[in-house]
This record gives sequence, C-alpha cells and structure tokens, in this order.
Amino acid sequence: MTSNADPTVEPKKPALIPTKICCIGAGYVGGPTMAMIAKQCPEIPVMVVDLNQARIDRWNSDNLPVYEPGLQEVVEAARGRNLFFSSDVESAIRQSNMIFISVNTPTKTTGVGAGRAANLEFVEKCARTIAQCSEGHKIVVEKSTLPVRTAEAVKRILRSSSSGASFDVLSNPEFLAEGTAVNDLLNPDRVLIGGESSAAIDTLVRVYQRWIPRDKILTTNLWSSELSKLTANAFLAQRVSSINAISALCEVTGADVDEVAKAIGTDSRIGPKFLKASVGFGGSCFQKDILNLVYLCEHFGLSEVAAYWEQVVRMNDYQKKRFSTRIVRTMFHTVSDKQISVLGFAFKKDTNDTRESAAIYICRDLLEEGARLVIYDPRVSKDQIQSDLLKSFQDAKGEISNRHKQLVENNVTTVSDAYQASDGAHALVVLTEWDEFTKLDMQRVYLQMHRPAFVFDGRNVLNAKALSEIGFEVHGIGRSYRHSN
Repeated sequence: MTSNADPTVEPKKPALIPTKICCIGAGYVGGPTMAMIAKQCPEIPVMVVDLNQARIDRWNSDNLPVYEPGLQEVVEAARGRNLFFSSDVESAIRQSNMIFISVNTPTKTTGVGAGRAANLEFVEKCARTIAQCSEGHKIVVEKSTLPVRTAEAVKRILRSSSSGASFDVLSNPEFLAEGTAVNDLLNPDRVLIGGESSAAIDTLVRVYQRWIPRDKILTTNLWSSELSKLTANAFLAQRVSSINAISALCEVTGADVDEVAKAIGTDSRIGPKFLKASVGFGGSCFQKDILNLVYLCEHFGLSEVAAYWEQVVRMNDYQKKRFSTRIVRTMFHTVSDKQISVLGFAFKKDTNDTRESAAIYICRDLLEEGARLVIYDPRVSKDQIQSDLLKSFQDAKGEISNRHKQLVENNVTTVSDAYQASDGAHALVVLTEWDEFTKLDMQRVYLQMHRPAFVFDGRNVLNAKALSEIGFEVHGIGRSYRHSN
C-alpha cells in the first residue's frame, strides 16, 4: 500500500519530469542508480559528478570502478547519449533541477559519537555547494544513508543560499544489494520516497514510473523514509547474527546449521532469506547503519533499545573472532610461519567491494599469529588488499606500527588463481562465496598441500563429504568437522 505525504503541506507547483538530473557522488550507489535512470529515461540528461578525477575517468572507460554483473552493459547503453560523468560539480548543479546526494557517510572515528554516529561531513559540503551554485527552484534528493532528521539540517543549509534559489528536499534511500544491484534497480521490491511537498514527490515518482509499477513506489514523510533505511538494514543484519549465534551451538551439539536454517526457513512466518550462516556480515551498510541506530537511541535516552541493536554487531564481531581462533586451535595451536591459502577477500561474491569484509579481520588475526597469507580474489586488486590490511592495524590515533607494516609487506602475497594460492599451503580458508571456488579440482589442490590438509569453509559452499573422502580435514560453520579416516 502507498501512504501519503503530509496532507497539511501544500505543493509549491505542479509535478514535472525533471529536465536534467545531477548526482553528486560516483560510488557504489550513485553510479549504478544514475546509469539505470539514464537507460530507462533517454530523454532526461543525467550527470554524475565526483571530485575524484581517477574515479570519473574509470566511469568513462571500459574498466568501471564498480563491479556488478550487468552494469557495464547498462552504462554503455546510455553513456554519451544522456549519461555523463564529470568532475565539474558546480556546473552540473547549475544545469540541473533535480540533484541527488549520494556521498559516503562513514562511521565517525573521532569526536562526539565516535564509533557509532555517521560522519555527515560530505553531505554538509554537498548541501553548501548546492546552496552556493543554485538558481531558481531545485529538488534535492538524499540518496546516501542518513540518520533521522538529517533532512532538517540539509534544508537549513539550503535556505542560506544568497542567490534567491528555492528548494524541496526528498529522501529516497537505496535498497541495493551488492552483487545484484542491476536487478535490484530494474525490479525493486519497492522504491521509497519521503518528503513534505507532494509536487516534489510526484516529480520523482514520475521518473521511477518509467519502468517501475506505481504500487511499488511508496511515499512517506521525510522522517519515516530516513528511518526505514536504517531499520531495514538492522533487521537483515539481525537475521544474519541470529543464525550465526545458532551456528556456534550447532558446532558443539552435533547439529548442522544449514539443516536448522532450512527447517526454520520453511516456516512462512520466518522465510529462508538471510539465514545462511557464515563468518559474518560485511559491506558498507549493515554495521554502519546499526551503529548509527544505536547512537540515535542513546541520544534520545533509549538505552535498552540501543543495547539490543548493539548486540547484533557484537555477535558479528564474535563470529569473526571465533572463526580465526578456531583456525589457530585446530592447527595445533599455532599458525606461525605456516602458509594459509585465503580464497576470497570481497565481503560477498559478485562485487569488488571490501568494506567491512570479514576477510580483513580474519586475515589480520592470522597475521598477528605469524601466518603467511597467500590471497586470491577474482575481483579485488592487490593494492586494495594491502590497503585494507594496513588500515586494520591502525591504532586509536590512526597510526600503524612498523611491526604491522612489515607483517603486511612480508607475510601477505596476492596471486591470480586459487591453485597458486593453495600450492604449498597448510590450510585453505574460504572467506567469500565466489562460484568458482565450488568448481575447483580439489584433488589437485590436495596434492599441492601439506598434510594434514585443513579446509576452513567460512561460507559453507564446499562439499564437505567429498573433501573428506579426498583426505582433507574439513571445518565449516555450524557443523562438526570432517576428516579422513
């Protein structure tokens, strides 16, 4: 069902199809979303702008900065026709009458709310730039995931415009899952638009209606829209942490977490989605949004609510630490100077995004234990892996010790395929569920490895019974380990 915007607020003008759209931020959300709008609305010029010239150059090449199945084809269908990528932010703002804000809102690392609150620095800078460069009337759309009431701050900044420009502010949160973003944009479960002006809401509705049925476009007030995004991610992450908590119990009781998940997932009240036990959730949204929710609850004095949601993140951290500890204990309580083959570094398959990937923290723990890591991921670059591991060793001041720098430099090797990674390994650790890992010649892998040949399947994607018959000692998530007799 569709709820209405605040009926007490009168529309400023009749709804129109925007003549030009601008999106500030060419990242994982802005780039794909604008590419789909441009493809589906060929009469609307869409400009994606970012101050990072290297990123813009890649959007204008065949080597896109974001890997998503099908994205290259969507971009190529519209790029140069009505989809343009540029670093000229101010010019794009002046030319457009609808402006999306799609910049990063990371968790604060210092100051008030550090470790919980969202850092809105880039959102504020966008709002100030829009205020300075605008003339006439503009519709400003929050696409970034933001705390509740952020729109109020954005409106206050926009009202400071000295040019006499007027603005409507909408909230249009993204609900994309990396790895399936193109399909999520083409066939979304819903599109959510929150605002105070029914005319501004209708203008954005008309854009999405070009390919999305009207009954899938929900309209709310601003604050419901902003909170809905945080709540959706909190609920999804909660399911992951819930099944991961049960996986720990399964390992000590002899139950199989995949069988348990299937049994409860057939209950129509629960359903099967997000019940796949693993080393833990990652990505740019889940942890950040839950911590943001925790901070908001604390701010409003809802300490019990804050503690409830914080436990979801704590369980996720526990699952990652439990997995790395299990590796060390299983391998005779030491991995020092042992080669560990790490398969996968992205936080999930079909993306090159490593933000908050469980692989970062498990690799960090193994490096601290003195392991030699040989890492393979089909989409993540050597530079990204090195950068993420170095950052994982930052202290409270953001500094990295020489010992940790040397650990990453001397004990981390990246290779171009899984067979190279497993050659001479003492253990194989699967941290991303890439399809190609299920198709490996495991007999060949086994012959390359030291004995006993350990497999730690952090995604439960390998055939544990078949590997055990080859001779591997197999440890999965939420199941008793298998080994050859």
